[in-house]
Amino acid sequence: MSKQSQNAGDNSTNVQAGSITIHQGVTVSEARQLALDVFRANFFELAGEAKEIARARGEEITEDFLGKLQTEHVEGLQQAQDPDFQHALFTVQKEYARVGERDLGALLVDLLVDRTKQPSRSILQIVLNESLVVAPKLTPDQLAALSIVFLFKYTIQQGIGNHDAFLKYLDRYVAPFVGLLSAKAAGFQHLEYSGCGTVGLGSVSLAEVFRLHYGGLFSKGFDGAQVEAKQLAIPISSSMFIRCLNDKTHLQINAVNVEGIRSKCSEMSISPEDTEKLVALHNETLMAHNEVQEHIVKSRDYMNQVFDLWSTSSMNVFTLTSVGIAIGHANIKKTTGEFTDLSIWIN
Repeated sequence: MSKQSQNAGDNSTNVQAGSITIHQGVTVSEARQLALDVFRANFFELAGEAKEIARARGEEITEDFLGKLQTEHVEGLQQAQDPDFQHALFTVQKEYARVGERDLGALLVDLLVDRTKQPSRSILQIVLNESLVVAPKLTPDQLAALSIVFLFKYTIQQGIGNHDAFLKYLDRYVAPFVGLLSAKAAGFQHLEYSGCGTVGLGSVSLAEVFRLHYGGLFSKGFDGAQVEAKQLAIPISSSMFIRCLNDKTHLQINAVNVEGIRSKCSEMSISPEDTEKLVALHNETLMAHNEVQEHIVKSRDYMNQVFDLWSTSSMNVFTLTSVGIAIGHANIKKTTGEFTDLSIWIN
């Protein structure tokens, strides 16, 4: 337009422009080009065939990352020009170009995508940056150990109210790692050296973990006389009681663990005194450790190896750092396809 004119009423403001440009941020193609430029400008020159292999791997991991980013968090494309993000991206490209292991590549991509979801310089972003550096230093058995320790010591799977749901949980989140686990002390020493955790003194048996997190599944139950002995103010017909999952001639508390008991008591306005009596009744009627193990192994024989490795390795005394949690979480997510958001444990 070479000529412009406007008409307006009293007390109005007129604005004219010869042309208008709309900026929509970084596109996928622009992000791809920036990512490849980062790799080519920073990766050292190799000789002969190695140079071509490294180039192909750098492009491969970049495409994998962009594909997953578009699926999970397309807004993360806008970080493409941020120096800290480019540094994290190059870490992934460099490590994958060196080794070319598909499982490691998938793990690094998951960590990097999670990193794009975090606010700048947040504790979670810093932890994920560090995890990108540490993860390539770990072997498959060490990654498996981090995943199992994280799963059992730091998480409780919500919604498990019966044995069938519990067994499906084991099949999905534990079974894929069983064949990779190792009891070798050197593996845990290296995990400690890498900053993923520390080997402590206080141990906890795997059976006790299951009793604490999913005790309602391992109740022997109780009869009416045991309830009456507690002198509760609530009747035996209360919804706080259900038929025992392991013995239909008995009753048990209608909750999977102590936290669930306290929550249900609060919802039902049960007094603090009766709440503690119910907690005591729950704890008093749980299976012993050996009974818990036998009960689980009877249905899933691969768990016998997990119980054995837990008791003979440093898993039972290993405490994870934030980096260990982030890598263990990412490895589970990479293996199973999904997992609860990492911010629950690191915030």
